[in-house]
Parts: sequence; C-alpha cells; structure tokens
Amino acid sequence: MTAEPPVDLDARLAAQDPDRWLSSRFVEDEAARADLVALYCLDNELAAVAGKVSTPLVGEMRLAWWREALEGLMATGATRGHPVLEALKTASLPMDTVAGLPDRYVAALEPADGDEALLARIDETAAVVMALAALRLHPEARVEQVADAARALVLGRTGQADAAAVRDILSRGREALAKLPAAAFPAVAHAALARPYARGARPGPLAKRLRLTWAVMRGRLD
Repeated sequence: MTAEPPVDLDARLAAQDPDRWLSSRFVEDEAARADLVALYCLDNELAAVAGKVSTPLVGEMRLAWWREALEGLMATGATRGHPVLEALKTASLPMDTVAGLPDRYVAALEPADGDEALLARIDETAAVVMALAALRLHPEARVEQVADAARALVLGRTGQADAAAVRDILSRGREALAKLPAAAFPAVAHAALARPYARGARPGPLAKRLRLTWAVMRGRLD
C-alpha cells in the first residue's frame, strides 16, 4: 500500500483562508508562523462544522470529536493521524485554551439571537483565536487588545455591519490595539480588510497584500 503524502497545511491555509495566511507571512520566525498556520487550520475546521451538518446535535458530535482529540493530544500526544493535530503536537500554544475551542463553537450551531448575542459569539470564538495568535507572537498580548479588530473583521466580512459601523468599531478599539506589542501585530493584520469587506469590495491578492503591508508598517487597521 502506498503511503499518502503528508498534508501541507500552509498550502491548505493559503487556498482556504488567504487573509490569515497572508497576515502570517509577516511573522519572521518560522516556528511561530507554523504554529499560527496550525491554529488557523484548527479554527477553520471548527468554524466549518455549522455549515456541514443538518442538525445542531450532529454538529455537537463533531465538535465533541475535536474536543476529545485535543484532550487526547494533551494527555498522550496521540494525533489520530490528523494533520492539524500533528502540527499542534509540537506547537508552542496554551493547549488548555486551544482544547477548549470546540466548546466555544457549540453556540454557533444555532443562529445568534440579536446583536449582543452575535458580538458575544465573536468574542468567544474569533477574538479568542486572534488573541491566541497574538500571544504566540508576544507573551504580553491580551484578548482585550484585539477584540474590536475581531468584531470588525467578522461583521464586515459577513455583511452584518455596514462600513460606518465597522469604522466605528475600529475607532473604538484603536486605543486598546495601540497597546498590542508590535511583534504581535501580524495576528490582527488581516482585520485591515474589514472596511473594504463592509463596503462590499472584494480586493484581489495584490490589493490585500498592499493593504496589510501598510497596516503592519503603521501598526493600525483603519
């Protein structure tokens, strides 16, 4: 039997999630960059569950598989042959928090009931993942420094907030973001695309690269 070739998570992320892949290119340290790729690939697996199941119960079962797999990885190093778990096995991430990510996505199996519930969901999922990435890049990064960046990006990308609302969110979060260590900025750089998305624009690869480069150079998203 011919062994299957190893999965290239970097290539997978580039194809499935070009925004976060592009922001990870601004991380010079190869090990840190690989850890972010593994984290983002895990997050994409979890976030995709809601769109792949017919009922919340089935979704909960799939998320339970991930929770058990991550707990097993922490306990014994078992990867179940999954490339994302293989990558996380050597990652320098707070694995207790990473292992809790599947449970954070259970609520996403049901529609958010109002604006406050939607914001709370973003805070529990996208903002936590963004904070984990920032923490990997600098030990003093904190979730409150990136929370509004995550909110703006999700709302703008999904069309659940207009350009004015996204601009206000980014403006409100500017002071907190300014306290984010510069080394951790690549964890939030892709949120610079929030305003174009909210305007209905879909920038191409070059436009994205230029916008993210400008954001990283200034340390600002707006």
